[in-house]
Amino acid sequence: MIDAEAFIEAARGLGFTRYTGVPCSYLTPFINYVINDDQLTYVSSANEGDAVATAAGLAVGGRRAVAMMQNSGLGNAVNPLTSLANTFDIPVLLIVTHRGRPGRRDEPQHELMGRITGGLFNLMEIPWEPFPAVEQDIGPALERAHRYLTERQRPYALLMEQGTVAAHALEGESIPSRAGIQCLRKSIAPGPADLTRGQALREIISHTPVGTSVLIGTTGYTGRELFALDDRANQLYMVGSMGCASSFALGVSLARPDLEVTAVDGDGAGLMRMGNFATIGSYGRNNLAHILLDNGVHESTGSQATVSANVDFADIAAACGYGMALDGTGLAVIRELYTRKDVDGARFAHLKIVPGTRADLPRPDTSPRDVLRRLVGHINEEIQGSE
Repeated sequence: MIDAEAFIEAARGLGFTRYTGVPCSYLTPFINYVINDDQLTYVSSANEGDAVATAAGLAVGGRRAVAMMQNSGLGNAVNPLTSLANTFDIPVLLIVTHRGRPGRRDEPQHELMGRITGGLFNLMEIPWEPFPAVEQDIGPALERAHRYLTERQRPYALLMEQGTVAAHALEGESIPSRAGIQCLRKSIAPGPADLTRGQALREIISHTPVGTSVLIGTTGYTGRELFALDDRANQLYMVGSMGCASSFALGVSLARPDLEVTAVDGDGAGLMRMGNFATIGSYGRNNLAHILLDNGVHESTGSQATVSANVDFADIAAACGYGMALDGTGLAVIRELYTRKDVDGARFAHLKIVPGTRADLPRPDTSPRDVLRRLVGHINEEIQGSE
């Protein structure tokens, strides 16, 4: 058995200071230790996939990140692990607990995942090893993980058995308090009823200068149309991991508070990962703008209807703790979002648009990995070098 301090301090020595995750009783000592230390950061995510996406955003922002979860939630993380971290080459250290390990009595719901956890890592081509159970094994395990993360720019996993880490008491506040903070909730006067995605994206581009901002377009037509309008060094187009644009953007915004970070969602993507609204509401700062373009359909897959007509996204954002929540049908919604940056917390805008896109809509002609490398080089070298 090891102390949480021994591992986390060794990890800190290699640059790991940011943690995301969903709790497991095996992980409690780690989570408590991180929360107790003001120099470490823990983001309590709504689900394991969002934890991976937020850790990926932190990594892109230049911060070594650890995503922690129970293996029963590993299924929730498969999509961002395979279509975000793998597709873009983003290094994230995973600490996954091994519930249902063969030969150990556990709850019945853990039995199958306990047998297949190692195989699942293998299928996802994520190298893994047992979490160190004695102090002298911590350094070598972390060195192996750090070397792989640095050289391959892909996730690496440590699989933790029960009783590996000694108890550690919680002394700090586990969740940022939003009590007493008022959300600026505003409906903007109606605009034209035929606003297109392209018009909305052009307006967003005009408010996201290359030298001071990052713009992330959700998967599907949003990212493709953003690329077609203006392929800039501060932009990233999510080609997979549907619904994770906002959780990824949260990570980037926390890593780089000097930059304005915008996530452009669709209604289908927002509905898919609505739990992240609560995470952004608790942890997001006013350098994070979350825009949801709502055309009522999953357009890139055949325009099947979503249930967005029955959802008030701005009210949800306000209830979740965003500092600002706007809605409307005109470009004035976007202008207001970028004009009012004096709020306490992340800023949200729900903008109604019409379905439809240009007939000759191209796909990005640069690979996802190269788009990310360009963004990382831009924000971590060009921008920081100019300060």
